[in-house]
Amino acid sequence: MSASTERAVVAACEAVTRRYTRGSSQARSFFGLRSTEPAPSVTAVDEVDLHVHAGEIVGVEGPSGSGKSTLLHLLAALETPTSGTVTVAGRRTESLSARARTRLRLDAVGIVFQRFHLLPALPARSNVAVPLVELGVSKRERRERAETMLERVGLGDRLGHRPGELSGGEQQRVAIARALITEPALLIADEPTGELDTATGRAITTLFEQIADEGTAVVVASHDGSTLAIADRVIELRDGARVDG
Repeated sequence: MSASTERAVVAACEAVTRRYTRGSSQARSFFGLRSTEPAPSVTAVDEVDLHVHAGEIVGVEGPSGSGKSTLLHLLAALETPTSGTVTVAGRRTESLSARARTRLRLDAVGIVFQRFHLLPALPARSNVAVPLVELGVSKRERRERAETMLERVGLGDRLGHRPGELSGGEQQRVAIARALITEPALLIADEPTGELDTATGRAITTLFEQIADEGTAVVVASHDGSTLAIADRVIELRDGARVDG
């Protein structure tokens, strides 16, 4: 990859803080409390600055509760900051309505979760095509694009298989194909190899490297050193703040 200064900034956090208020479900989850127990407010992300460039892979590391997932949710416009600014594909997320943020994700962001989040009743082809339904793409084009993407991730022979008929690695590749089907500028991956064996995990990280080589910005949060090894740089979070300098 060329030096990041020569690439366009796809996503940026400027002094971003995300705080969950006392008694919120997020705060209770953070402290491991039952739904009936009140919790103190918690600062999940604290004054974080981060610029992610096209074609760059950025790794995010830190212990559980360090703010990794919250930072990814902010970059994916799933949440908005309490203070500071998050900009994705040129748009400041805190100024957008929930509907507009949904559209931003459809247009510019692909998201890969650890637990796949596939629809169990749908075959792989239909799972991959879900974002295209939201975008109003015709049925024929959805089918063609989904099949092409599944072939790209090595699942051309699994088009009609439902998630329950696929291995964990195959399900994760379906999830990645779904994340890429809209050709996003930014791919967010939260512990994408956490439930995979070593060989399958390596196949997934190799795919991320190929995606970045084509110009997509990739942000990967992981506890796994071999997953983070593909990153051009790694930032470390502790108690919500960057400690990597």
